[in-house]
Amino acid sequence: MRKRRDFVAANAGVRVAKPGFVLLTHPNALDVSRVGVTVTKKIGNAVQRNRMKRRLRALARETLPEAGLDRHDHVLIGRAGGVERDFRQMRAELLDALERARRGRGDPPRRPGPGAGRRSASGDARLRSDR
Repeated sequence: MRKRRDFVAANAGVRVAKPGFVLLTHPNALDVSRVGVTVTKKIGNAVQRNRMKRRLRALARETLPEAGLDRHDHVLIGRAGGVERDFRQMRAELLDALERARRGRGDPPRRPGPGAGRRSASGDARLRSDR
């Protein structure tokens, strides 16, 4: 997944939070499952963010072909503890998160933060009152 609208759509699906990452899953209309990885600047500098992205991609490559949800988009969002976290532990957490998502037992939706809702799905920075 590369387009912002795909990531925004996945945000409407099931959300499962784990200590090293957050998993979002959302059904897609394609015959394949897709994966997207995102790591925010809160994680650290570019070196740390890139290391986290590499770890999440490797985790997805190992786990999702067998355990991923069919015809779903999977988004892995890196969290602060994920860079130092043991890879085997993260794999076990991803398997647990996928099972919870499969059963529809995700976490409650995130509470909107102070800047939430200020962007449209097309990426335009608009305030809600401008619509």
